[in-house]
Amino acid sequence: MNKDENNPIRIESLADAHRAFGLLKPQHPLVSLINGSYTQVDGSRLPHYHVLGFYKIAYKPKLNGKLKYGQSYYDFDEGGLLFASPGQLIGSHDNDVSACSAYTLLIHPDFFLGYPLAKTIKQYGFFSYSTNETLHLSEEEKETIFEIFSMIEKELAGRIDDFSQPVVIAQLALLLSYANRFYKRQFITRNAVNHDLLQKLEEILEHYFANKTSLSQGLPTVGYLAEQVHLSPSYLSDMLRSLIGQNAQQYIHDKLIEKAKESLSTTSLSVSEVAYTLGFEHSQSFSKLFKTKTNLSPVAFRRSFS
Repeated sequence: MNKDENNPIRIESLADAHRAFGLLKPQHPLVSLINGSYTQVDGSRLPHYHVLGFYKIAYKPKLNGKLKYGQSYYDFDEGGLLFASPGQLIGSHDNDVSACSAYTLLIHPDFFLGYPLAKTIKQYGFFSYSTNETLHLSEEEKETIFEIFSMIEKELAGRIDDFSQPVVIAQLALLLSYANRFYKRQFITRNAVNHDLLQKLEEILEHYFANKTSLSQGLPTVGYLAEQVHLSPSYLSDMLRSLIGQNAQQYIHDKLIEKAKESLSTTSLSVSEVAYTLGFEHSQSFSKLFKTKTNLSPVAFRRSFS
């Protein structure tokens, strides 16, 4: 197995994953739950960088204990959940790949075929969060998640019949629903940090336009903002949605319109020049966005100040 960090390997099947962990073949080809409390996992065999062909939900018992959110500390000594989706690059040079998980749940997308979860699972943004944006759990939350893991484990260990797949899928849906609830709690708990984040985003965009970065790099993107605040694009969007009811793209659009209004009302720049200074390649795209947001064309908006 090639462990070159510049060439991450693809782990397509659950059988490949079990071999990478030094385990026996999974009992079911499309779903597997590895209980770290009695299954010895050789994590050192897993490369630092890898791409999965399936979903992964893992509970890590140690996630640095107390976390500082704003000016307060919150206890999450019980660890947390990490989520990964098919095609997502996992790992970094600094990762401790040998760190054990209490539970590791692997689900191939084919397991959901014919069930609503095949579509709805893609709506959970936390599958594309990075590892530093993991779901930290309180003791009570951990007990809830462990109960669901235990139910899935018992179902997979029993005799497979016509009800096994729908039962496990229902249990997975319950697990995802609780994860969604707990992530929302995490955003609320981080309220002070979220407000600091808004101020930081404002400063980043002001600097972006003031230094005319838009002339060389075009419109500011969600990826650019996320990189500046050291978050993944999905996590940034979900944090903003919980705080101001907008995702990151909508937030950027509103800031673009603010800057456009400022230029249209205080300068003699043409509409095309305003669009260009903001980073638009085509003035038509700018005019369309402006009218969508304000119900006025840029020209009509400017005339209202005459």
